[in-house]
Amino acid sequence: MFFTGDPTSRKRVDLGGRSSKERDRQKLLEQTRLERNRRLWLRQQNSAALKIQKCFRGRKVVEAERAKVREQFYQTYGKHCQNVDRHCFGPDSPFLCQLIFFFNARNINDFSVLVETCRLLQHFVQDSGDAVGLFAGMDYSSNHSLVAYRLKRLSFACIQAIHQNRNQLKDQLLMTPEEASASTTILLQALVLLLDPKLPWACKTVGYLMQGNVFYLFREVILTIKENINARDSFGKISALERLLALMISHVGQSPCICSNVDPRWSFSSQILTIPFLWQLFPYLKVVFASRSLTQFYTSQIALCAQNHANVLPTDISNEFPGYACLLGNILETAGAALSQPDCSFEMAIDLAAVTAFLLEALPPIKSSSGESSTVGEDDMIIGDEIVEVVLDGNLEKQITNAIDSCFLLQLRCHQNQRWSNFPEQFSYFLGDAPVWLLPLSVFCPVYKHMLMIVDNEEFYEQEKPLSLKDVRCLIVILRQALWQLLWVNPSAHPSSGKSISSSSAHKGHPVEAIQNRVGVVASELLSQLQDWNNRRQFTPSSDFHADGVNDYFISQAVMEGTKAHDILKQAPFLIPFTSRVKIFTSQLASVRQRQGAHGVFTRNRFRIRRDHILEDAYNQMSTLSEEDLRGLIRVTFVNEFGVEEAGIDGGGIFKDFMENITRAAFDVQYGLFKETADHLLYPNPGSGMIHEQHLQFFHFLGTLLAKAMFEGILVDIPFATFFLSKLKQKYNYLNDLPSLDPELYRHLIFLKHYKGDISGLELYFVIVNNEYGEQTEEELLPGGKDMRVTNENVITFIHLVSNHRLNFQIRQQSSHFLRGFQQLIQKDWIDMFNEHELQLLISGSLDSLDVDDLRRHTNYAGAYHADHYVIDMFWEVLKSFSLENQKKFLKFVTGCSRGPLLGFKYLEPLFCIQRAGGSASEEALDRLPTSATCMNLLKLPPYRSKEQLENKLLYAINADAGFDLS
Repeated sequence: MFFTGDPTSRKRVDLGGRSSKERDRQKLLEQTRLERNRRLWLRQQNSAALKIQKCFRGRKVVEAERAKVREQFYQTYGKHCQNVDRHCFGPDSPFLCQLIFFFNARNINDFSVLVETCRLLQHFVQDSGDAVGLFAGMDYSSNHSLVAYRLKRLSFACIQAIHQNRNQLKDQLLMTPEEASASTTILLQALVLLLDPKLPWACKTVGYLMQGNVFYLFREVILTIKENINARDSFGKISALERLLALMISHVGQSPCICSNVDPRWSFSSQILTIPFLWQLFPYLKVVFASRSLTQFYTSQIALCAQNHANVLPTDISNEFPGYACLLGNILETAGAALSQPDCSFEMAIDLAAVTAFLLEALPPIKSSSGESSTVGEDDMIIGDEIVEVVLDGNLEKQITNAIDSCFLLQLRCHQNQRWSNFPEQFSYFLGDAPVWLLPLSVFCPVYKHMLMIVDNEEFYEQEKPLSLKDVRCLIVILRQALWQLLWVNPSAHPSSGKSISSSSAHKGHPVEAIQNRVGVVASELLSQLQDWNNRRQFTPSSDFHADGVNDYFISQAVMEGTKAHDILKQAPFLIPFTSRVKIFTSQLASVRQRQGAHGVFTRNRFRIRRDHILEDAYNQMSTLSEEDLRGLIRVTFVNEFGVEEAGIDGGGIFKDFMENITRAAFDVQYGLFKETADHLLYPNPGSGMIHEQHLQFFHFLGTLLAKAMFEGILVDIPFATFFLSKLKQKYNYLNDLPSLDPELYRHLIFLKHYKGDISGLELYFVIVNNEYGEQTEEELLPGGKDMRVTNENVITFIHLVSNHRLNFQIRQQSSHFLRGFQQLIQKDWIDMFNEHELQLLISGSLDSLDVDDLRRHTNYAGAYHADHYVIDMFWEVLKSFSLENQKKFLKFVTGCSRGPLLGFKYLEPLFCIQRAGGSASEEALDRLPTSATCMNLLKLPPYRSKEQLENKLLYAINADAGFDLS
């Protein structure tokens, strides 16, 4: 065998078409770049190491020098300052210079030396009465810089010593000056002495301390006090710390003070005023702060930060004590008294309004909790039905609401404070050319709305808190006029833009528009809330909520989407009279029905319904219909108990009869899907699942059924509980809605709310017992609730959770499915036009007696009958003499529905007609009963000769309950 191959290696070929030299070049460049970065990183690492070593060596040298100076100090003045005399504090002595150089707050010996120094300082000043001479000698002017420097450093060292050792000194932090032996008292009293406003260095020293962020140090000291509040034994006396704070806050840069401005993040407003319940610890400080000049300065400072959207607040202490809420509570507690004084500064009122509006914007009263999110299924996801808990600490919330008393609210009511017209130029940035009442309303509305969330029915109606009912009635008129002015007469922008006014860009770019939108939103919410209170127990006519300028043009505009009137209808529907909104609602329904009729002329759904199985047959047949079919016509044929179809062709009347009968059967409490309150109002049965396996499907069907009745304009006699109607509007129910469900439980909860004793002694826990059909089950209101005792601190949370469980949580699944069925035909926007009371009127009509005169004015006649015919006169006299029950039966007999149109018989389609039956007045004709054609709203009435005969025949006919066989 001989080798015949090529001994040379084959050249490598790149199939991508690139040269190997090019590939090697890119690889080389990448390696070079990485190597360059590595060398740069090594240089930076070495440089950083050198800096660290230099700093460490420097600190080590300084510490060694301090130790050396400390040792010299001990040798000269003694370890306990036993060799110190008054001359040691003079400008020529190195005593203070050495002390402030080596002082270390962590060193216990240095701390003892500082305390003894402060004790001697006070002793020498008390002996001579001349603090300036002690530090400056005979000539202060030539030594003022040295003296100021030494006292700045000495003052800061005292504060550092207290802050650094605050945990060890926690029992001394609230001691009074009378307890002079305590080291903390000695340090604080020395500071009070050094910061006396009469001394020439006071302002410079305070300015130096503020630049050193001493209020941050004081904040941590005060929070330590709050953790050990029992340390204070001398309530009613002014502590040394309180005296020092009172001195420092008076340095606000105004004449004669020459202090420089401090960063708002480290100011008294941000660091101290955000401490919860500050005035409980320091009542004297509250009095000092409430003075006109100080309150005005600090509220102005916060207002400026609010205007610039600067976040200057420190980290929240906890979720229950957010900084903005603590700040709001402390400001309002002092400002309420200040506003009620006769010489109240208007500028301060303006700033207070701006600050309060800014803080209230971030103050949600209720927050959703995910405590039971793991057990909430898809069926439970309905707006407003989550488990809720109060976010703020209960005492903090009380501080805010108690501070806003009637004096505070009345001060901000623009119609009683004429000074709002003298709006100062320096605040023109906030409103410009806008109405001057915008700012007080922007504060008043959210404040009062927040208070209405907390007060109970007895406080609002009986005790008339926080405002008297007379003031509330006046307030409704003011808010209505202001809202109409903002939304219709002089709108700033599209009303819906108020939803997004919290964005910083909106505030910065268009501050006037932002606050106008803000007032529009909060005034709408407050008026809506006041309307709910008025519906619970009427204290003012419903017309007080209606705007004066609503006319036919406005109504015609409100029907069209995208118009200003339509936006008002969505944002503030109460401004429009109820009858006008009903017309808009019916026109919307008619428009949809008309479109549906144009698209489905030949699509008809026919139901065959057995009268003795009406619910089952209706459920089986209606459940198969699509949403489009539900909007179309449905024709019904009834089958009697013998299995024979009843006479009569459904032209609409039989369907109306079917709707009235099916709703009466389906919502009957005997069927188990609904229960009754003490006032015989209906709400979903929380235990419906124990009776019907497919109860949720039935609730979906019942929602569709009710929506179909409203869609077709058929009134049905179903009185719903208000808290259930709230679910159709996807609203949340609160404690004040509980009396409509369980008045006894409501009384018990209100008793707990106002209980003055120790609630923990009542042995209550965060659990609730459900009793359905004799079966008791226990549910926890919070995770671990069976082991969580109700106390005075958490009782408000307990009350809200109990009411939420009964009003929202128990019926959440039933309400959710009912709403889904309801919204197949009735859009949410249509329902949002009405409150719960008006919604009940839409469903069932008025509960007042039938207006026979209105029916007579809108009646047609046929077959030789006319309005003045003697039979017609007898008929109306007989109908008027009927009881309300018989009048309703008559109306059902001739129209298929026992209730007339909501706006009157003028809107009955077609109009009611009386036709002569039987031809001549023969005995055979007079022996006939009246008959009807409900699809045409027609009564066929024989010409009876006497009133008694007409009454007997008519009563027999309407009470025969013979279905349509009577025709």
